[in-house]
Amino acid sequence: MKNTKQPARKSPKQRILLVEDHPMTRMGLKMMIDSEPNLEVCGEAATASEGLEAAVRLHPDLVLTDVTLPGRSGFELVQDIHAQCPDLPVLILSMHSETSYARRALEIGARGYIMKSEHSQKVLEAIRTVLSGRIYVSEAIAGMLLEFLSQKSKQKQSGIDALSPREFEVFKLLGEGVSVLSVSKRLNLSPKTVETHRAHIKQKLHATSAAHLIAMAAGWIARQSLAGQPLAALGV
Repeated sequence: MKNTKQPARKSPKQRILLVEDHPMTRMGLKMMIDSEPNLEVCGEAATASEGLEAAVRLHPDLVLTDVTLPGRSGFELVQDIHAQCPDLPVLILSMHSETSYARRALEIGARGYIMKSEHSQKVLEAIRTVLSGRIYVSEAIAGMLLEFLSQKSKQKQSGIDALSPREFEVFKLLGEGVSVLSVSKRLNLSPKTVETHRAHIKQKLHATSAAHLIAMAAGWIARQSLAGQPLAALGV
């Protein structure tokens, strides 16, 4: 008797939109993702505005974005996507330390955060975790985030938490000793725009002068480094 059983159909590949302004990094990510049997890159963008347009047009299953992008930041892209495509998950892949950025990323709607220094298999694990509907952060940072969420106040945001995503980036760079001109070049903003951000940050943090603000930012970075020392001791 002839076997009429139909072969099992292959499940469609899950489609990923890459938002990364460095062409070589973007190429490497595309090669890594496209080499997987059930994943594919459906589009690429170099800026947040291009990323949002592509997300709306292409309907990907996941957006993988860097934090530092020309113009609007990756954090702002997360917020824009959340507003226009609320069901579209975003995974942030960044060079910035988790202790400084992971909590903030999740607070604004990202579904995961992973550092660029991680092995490619870890990045793929993060992609699959978010695609499955779960949140991805490293094991080391998960406990810190849960503790923060359990203690989070319902009062109006103040201090660092009151800063917008772009203000937060400017604040961190100022604390690292980066000049206003260098901040403008790094974030692809005009010096006037950086000055405006700095003025808003001073107001929100009640800094009395530019020097006071830089001291506050440097102190905050130092505290973040100290908080991350136990993680580094674990090899994270």
